[in-house]
Parts: sequence; C-alpha cells; structure tokens
Amino acid sequence: MNTDQFIVFAVIGLALILFIWGRIRYDVVAMMALIGSVILGVVPADTAFEGFGHPAVITVAAVLIISQALRNSGIVELATRFLEPAAGHPTLHILALTTVVAICSAFMNNVGALALMLPIAIGSAYNSKRPTSEVLMPLSFGSLLGGLTTLIGTPPNIIISSFRQAETGQNFAMFDFLPVGLGVALAGIVFISVLGWRLLPKRAVNNSENENLFQIEDYIAEVRIPENSPYVGHRLVDLETLAQGNVAVVALVRREDRMLAPSGYMRLKAGDILTLESDTDTLQRVVDEANLELVGSADESSQDLQSDRVGVLEAVVTPGSRLEGRTAHNMQLHTHHGINTLGVARQGKPVNERIGRVRFMPGDVLLIQGIREEMPETLSSLGLLPLAERELSLTPKRGSIVAPLLFALAILLVVFGILPPQISFLGAVGTMVLLGELNLKELYESVDWSIIVLLGAMIPVGLALETTGGTAMIASPLISLSEHIPVWAILGLLIFITMILSDVMNNAATAVLMAPIGISIANGLGVNIDTFLIAIAIGSSSTYLTPIGHQSNLLVMGPGGYKFGDYWRMGLPLDLIILIVSVPLILWIWPL
Repeated sequence: MNTDQFIVFAVIGLALILFIWGRIRYDVVAMMALIGSVILGVVPADTAFEGFGHPAVITVAAVLIISQALRNSGIVELATRFLEPAAGHPTLHILALTTVVAICSAFMNNVGALALMLPIAIGSAYNSKRPTSEVLMPLSFGSLLGGLTTLIGTPPNIIISSFRQAETGQNFAMFDFLPVGLGVALAGIVFISVLGWRLLPKRAVNNSENENLFQIEDYIAEVRIPENSPYVGHRLVDLETLAQGNVAVVALVRREDRMLAPSGYMRLKAGDILTLESDTDTLQRVVDEANLELVGSADESSQDLQSDRVGVLEAVVTPGSRLEGRTAHNMQLHTHHGINTLGVARQGKPVNERIGRVRFMPGDVLLIQGIREEMPETLSSLGLLPLAERELSLTPKRGSIVAPLLFALAILLVVFGILPPQISFLGAVGTMVLLGELNLKELYESVDWSIIVLLGAMIPVGLALETTGGTAMIASPLISLSEHIPVWAILGLLIFITMILSDVMNNAATAVLMAPIGISIANGLGVNIDTFLIAIAIGSSSTYLTPIGHQSNLLVMGPGGYKFGDYWRMGLPLDLIILIVSVPLILWIWPL
C-alpha cells in the first residue's frame, strides 16, 4: 500500500465512521472528506469541485424538481382512488399502498413519492381501524423497491449509469434497469403484502389517538392578567420570552371574545384570561414573575383549541428540515412563524422535556396550532409534512397535465437517445418554469441540497479511490476467490457487502464508492462490467435494516412509532429475498 492509497482509505474510513455515528449531517461529512482529500493531495485542487457539475448530479437535481411539478399537478393522486375498495382487507390494503407508491417512485424521487402517499396511508389506516405501524414501513420499503425499475427512480441508478458512461462511453438507457428491478420489486411487494407486515410491532399512532400520545390536557392551564401585573400593556411575545420559549399562548379570552392562537404582538390588558400550554415548573415561574393569577387547569383538548380559522394538526419533521437539530425556543416558532408547538412525540412516545428545549430530530411528530390559511406555506418553509390531513396540502394542486406531458416527452427523448438525461430533464424543468407550472421559489425549495452536496463532494473522493489504485486493491481479494467459488457467488457477495454499507451510510454515497470496485472486479475476472454495475445498483438501494440508510425510512419512523431495531424484522428477510431473486435475474438479463 503506497502513501496515496493509505490516505484515501483513511479519509473514506473516517467518513464511514462519521456516517455510522450519525451526529454530523452526511453532506457535511462528505464536504469534510473532500476538503481533507484536497489538503492531503489525493484530489487535485483544480478538479475538487468538478463533481458538482457531474451529469449525475445535474440529473438528480432535475428529477427532484420534476417530482415537485408532478405533485403540484395532482395527477398522482388519481392513482390512489383504487385504494378505498382495498382498505377493508389488510393484505390487499398494504398491497395497494406499496404498489401505488412503487409506481410513483419509479418516475419520482423516492422521498417525494412517499411524502405524497404518507397522509393518504395514515388516513386509510385510521378509517380501517388499523395501526399505522402496519402500513408505514411497508409504504417506505415500497418506495425504495419502485426506485429500482428505472434510470431516474433513485440516485444510485443515475450514478451507476454515469460510471458506465465513463468506462464504456455509453449510459444505461431509461429502462435498462427494468427487467431486474421489476422482478426484485414484485418479489419484495408480494413478500411485504403477504407476510412482511405481520412481522411488525402493532403500535397505533394516528390522529384518533393524538390526545393520548401528546396528553396536552396535562400541560394546559388558565391564568388571569390582574391590573397590578407588570405585563399589562406588554405584548404576548414578551410573556413567551420570559418563559424562554417554554410556554405557548394557545387562547386568549377578552370580555366575551375567545381568540385561538393569538398573535404574539397583541397587547395584554387587565382582565385578559390566557390559556397557556407549559410544564408545571415553567408555568409557576411565569405566574410568579409576571404577577399573574392562576385560574386553574383548563379542561381542554386539541379539538377545543381549533376553529374554522385556527387548526391543530400533527406534522412530521422531514430530513433536512430547518428544525432539524434546533429547538422551538431558538427558532422562535410563534413569533417568527405564527405557530404554537403543543407537543412532541418521538418513536411513538411523548417527549416529556420542556417543549421549548426539545432539539428536534427527523421523524419527530409535532402537534401544532396555527392559522389554517397560513399553515401550508409555514409547514413547507420549515420542512414539516402534515399527517392524515387531507384538506391541508403543502402545495396547490393545479390540476394541469402540462407537467406530466413535459415529463413524458423528456423520458421519450432519453429513451430514443435524442438527448442525454441531464439535458432532457433540465430542459423539461426550464419549460415548466416558463409555462408557469413551477415558480422559482418552488424550484429551489424542491431540491434536496444535502443530496446534491453529498454527491458533488463524494464523486471526486470516489474517483481518487480509483486513480490511486485503491479499488484494485479492494477488488483483488474478491477476484482471487474465483479460484475457489463460482462467479455468481462473488456477485452475491458483492450485493451483500453493498447492502450492508447502504444500511449505515447514504445509498448515493454507497453507489459512488462501490461502482468503481464493481468495475475493477469485473475487469479482473474478464467478465461483463454491466453485470456487476447492475448488482451494485440493486445493493445500493436495498436499505431496509436501519432507519438511517434512506430518508424514506427515517420519515416514517415517528408517525409509525418505530424503534431503531424494528426495521430488521421485515428488512432482513426482504434483503434475503432480494439476494435470492436478483442474482439469477442479473445473470440471465446481463450475462457474464
């Protein structure tokens, strides 16, 4: 091992440790790896940022934007109409959900397809009196299985195609992944629908139980503003500041008027009665320091705290949300965004810390009060997804077929080889903007910039692994195994290794690192590199054992009430099925 190889292995090894640790965002870890590689001399400084202009990165960004346009059009929701007849039987219900999300995910971003289906799945589970834990993990896994079937179904496929382009001068076509991907997806969906959901814990987390989940009545009290209070004439926000963000004013009664979710800039008057949501210690401190009169506990539920103008709903913190790693106090949610956080639940259990001090994590479920008209824009800007709230959408459904038609045209241009994917899909995005199907705000907000940064940073690091001879060093032991075991066993072993890596680090980063290794093994064995690239694509997208391998798994963790260890219950047998089905399919469709 020479010095450059040692440096590359050290940088990638440290990045892998940080990915598994999970305390630092994966895009930050990727940038640290890139900068470290440049400083240590294994990535040239003048090519360090070429990854951000890589065709795979451009294609991923364009597909993310197109996914938003398809959601705006409302066309995808038409496919959910056949869910209603199926909801009466658990197997048919889960089969319908996973099939619809898989079809959507074949042409949309995985997370976008899941976000579209998540409220529908929760609502149908509630109507069927079925625990959400039975339907949400199958929904997430279905979105991942659907992504296997097309070039644009998941970022790893796009990345794998770009490595083939670099090696052979030709990309994978739009539906080159379909024969193997469809076989694996069908096997996975059948397993999930017939047996998989039965292996999951029965933890019901849905709207009908939010009061039991959040227990807000234990934290609601009424106080009166006496004439001698120093806060007479002050704003509500001043009272919230006194409590350091650990109190929410959810209602104000002035004479005969009851105002829900009052503005933080309202001036307090003597005789006002405030309904406060807070823990006992904070409430007592506010009463003492502001010289308030404690009227008593308020017999309130979430239904009492909403009206035609004010709504109370549950929303999940999505990966990459502005709330991630921050608290309600330092975000000043009421003052700056006009919403009150009434409760926080994590993995199906209420968080009993002071709400203002809870550091939000992806998958957390929040109980939020706010103005109904303003809620969609507020939730969208914060990166929150409403749950089981069909009348509330983060984006207006325009009912237009222009975006789907432009997307179909872009696909045809790629299928017939007229334009490369990055040009075709970027052209579709530009046309959608010009025709008003997307505005610029939606365009920039629809891109998951953490994925873009991850890919842009990891591609040069992955290339450094190849140029220093690191991939050949990793491939050498696997190539030597061919003297003792057949090539199909080496292929299966490569898929298994890729699966394990993808479960602990982002699947796109896994594809970047494993694709050159697959090519090196294929060249060393003197066989078709396509066989091994397709195997890497399958393994990279098989992230079923943990919630951290893919954003879809993380997104359902809170609403489904799952624990970290719940994922392997269904994920482990699913991985084994994928391994058993994919190896012979790959060897048949892409022979050695």
